[in-house]
Amino acid sequence: MSGRDRGARLRLFVALVPPPEALEHLDAFLEPRRAAAPFRWSAAEQVHLTLAFCPAAPERVLDDLVEALALAAARRTPLRARVAGGGAFPDPLAARVLWAGLDLDDDARAELDRLAAGVRGAASHVGAAPEGQRFRPHLTVGRLGAPAGVLDWVRLLDTYAGPAWTADEVALLSSHLGEGPRGRPRHEVLATLPLGG
Repeated sequence: MSGRDRGARLRLFVALVPPPEALEHLDAFLEPRRAAAPFRWSAAEQVHLTLAFCPAAPERVLDDLVEALALAAARRTPLRARVAGGGAFPDPLAARVLWAGLDLDDDARAELDRLAAGVRGAASHVGAAPEGQRFRPHLTVGRLGAPAGVLDWVRLLDTYAGPAWTADEVALLSSHLGEGPRGRPRHEVLATLPLGG
């Protein structure tokens, strides 16, 4: 930890990141339709499922956080999933966020909920204070600057089902606002932690 600013704050999140082939499949589905809507579309390489978001984690707890997340991940097992369906936040008639869903069987959904609870608990325990919003598994694909109706887009995403994949690790990422292409955030993978040890 030498050389780190002990008072610095980091914008961190813990996520499941679908494999490139799953992200490319979703991107190919959305690509011909993107010009038809004023969304700020998420770059394919930045699409992920957030398990815990820590908007102002003290940099001094980073090593402890990685260790705690490794233990939380080791307690869970890999799970099968596919990107499928979609929705909007806060609701399709006045949306600010368009998202793709995750298709899971009941066992995988229960395991995902336990994983999210475990990584949030780990972050809280070391002082990284995750955001307190209820866990709702989704992958953000687009954002709007002002609320708008997106019911047609939700219906379109409801027709989508991508390839199945196995989630076998979680990633700890740092988000650097405004440092990516076109002023978007730049994401940096700080650690990947296997599920099941």
